[in-house]
Amino acid sequence: MSEIECNDPVVSGVVKWFDPTKGFGFVLSDEGGPDILLHVNVLRNYGQSSVADGARIKVSAHKTERGVQATQVHAISPPQAMETAALADIMGVDPKDVAAAPIEPARVKWFDKSKGFGFANIFGKSEDIFLHIEVLRQSGLSDLQPGEALALRVILGERGKMAAEVHAWEAVRLNQDGEAES
Repeated sequence: MSEIECNDPVVSGVVKWFDPTKGFGFVLSDEGGPDILLHVNVLRNYGQSSVADGARIKVSAHKTERGVQATQVHAISPPQAMETAALADIMGVDPKDVAAAPIEPARVKWFDKSKGFGFANIFGKSEDIFLHIEVLRQSGLSDLQPGEALALRVILGERGKMAAEVHAWEAVRLNQDGEAES
């Protein structure tokens, strides 16, 4: 459904919780009222299969007999306050160096949320890029599925190449030169 076709009001709020295994979660509206159901299919239409608890989100919401449901995601921002410490591999890296790294298209090879890590491959390259759960959370994601398209900023950590930023591919736009930017 395009934004033109959608007559549902746009609501800003915070992700209360989202469970990719169950396929749904809830959003708390900034204006109060009942929780808004966020189904994984609505999230997938935005290009993500998960969203971090506490992330800021803007959705179109529709009232039904069973409650209020999100019908479209317009924007997601990572949680403001991170409860965990930054990764040692990233702590010593200048944020300007991360921002200067190109955004590269990648696919998830595998990711295990319970282990807190996984790997992706940059398109056209066979080497693995390490993905850590804390980097996902800082990027507003909570889980990844094999084959999921991503946009990564990659740095060289102590143990090899790792993602310093992770974005859903659909959340990245192309500039006038056809290059990806967040």
